[in-house]
Amino acid sequence: MIIDSHVYSFPPVDSARGYQSSEEHLRWVQAAHSGHHQPAWRIRDRAPASSDVLAPHSRRQLDTLPDVRFRINKSRGRAVWNVGDEEYTKYFFPPNLRDGEYTPYSLTCEMDYADVDVGLIHTDPMLVRDSSYLSECIERFPDRLRAMAPVDEWRIHDDVDAVIRETTSAITDNKLHAIKFNPTGYMKKPEPWDDGSYRPFWEAVTSLGVPIFFTLGTGPEAETGFPPSLEAQREGYLKELALLMQWMERYPDNTASITHGFPWRLFVEGERITLPDGIWAPFDNPNLSLEVCFPVRLGDLFDFPYKEVWPTLEEMVERVGSEHLLWGTDMPFQNRFCTYRQSRDWIEKYCSFLNQDDVTNIMGGTAARILRI
Repeated sequence: MIIDSHVYSFPPVDSARGYQSSEEHLRWVQAAHSGHHQPAWRIRDRAPASSDVLAPHSRRQLDTLPDVRFRINKSRGRAVWNVGDEEYTKYFFPPNLRDGEYTPYSLTCEMDYADVDVGLIHTDPMLVRDSSYLSECIERFPDRLRAMAPVDEWRIHDDVDAVIRETTSAITDNKLHAIKFNPTGYMKKPEPWDDGSYRPFWEAVTSLGVPIFFTLGTGPEAETGFPPSLEAQREGYLKELALLMQWMERYPDNTASITHGFPWRLFVEGERITLPDGIWAPFDNPNLSLEVCFPVRLGDLFDFPYKEVWPTLEEMVERVGSEHLLWGTDMPFQNRFCTYRQSRDWIEKYCSFLNQDDVTNIMGGTAARILRI
């Protein structure tokens, strides 16, 4: 069984579903576009440009976003903004994303063509925050799709009871299968997310008996100087891993996984990835898994079949064990760099250092165990 542990399905990214308004939704999309590494360009002549003009004036504050007429060109499926009379864009979304949405029908058609059996739908503040939408996806394709419950992490500090109710309802009422938690970047205050005001949330949701997927950032310290230095980001990420280790010690019966793998771009040195020894420490805990997700993260730096990352995958198998590695693509975003079939092929056809058990685990076995498929 082939299981993609990281896919998306979402309604139009300028819709109000799951948000207070269409305008609020677009603010999330604008903020995400401002910091993404995909290049921006002027539409008139495709001249390179900067997307810094999209960024909020104050970190973490969506209400300080500049007014650049940020909008979605639905016929072209891309975001557009203005600087003066000129229009600009970037392909954060893959080209030809019809109407700015990615339906479960589009997703499962891609899965059919690439011979993928099951996909686990993730959530993200700019994409889908509506548990009922995710429930509709899995009700329509119960044998093909699983989905994660969204968490409004930025509301936990001031409105923890409401966030607990919403997350619990997503699992018990909407029958979702996991919880997605983004510890940094969305917090209202830079405090550790593993305890303190977050303790009531964790005490409640860890009792739901579903795996929790963490998208770790580089921590609040890395934002004290902006843009943060590479060293500050690396150190910040290791501190986030330390918090995750504390969290796992406090909740030893819970299954956890790190989405995307590590923040690979922070550790690229020339034609290779160089990782510090400390990055592997959390995997002494057998309840932690790691996503294998390279093309969408590094596809602008390395070409298929991504031979530059083969040594890193081999090290992941040695350090973590293939039984704790799970293939994910970020579909449809990985379409910026390769086909869905190629996102399988680079592992299954080219990584000859993997034995058959390793391939079976990575391409579906680990995810099947975590999701109880």
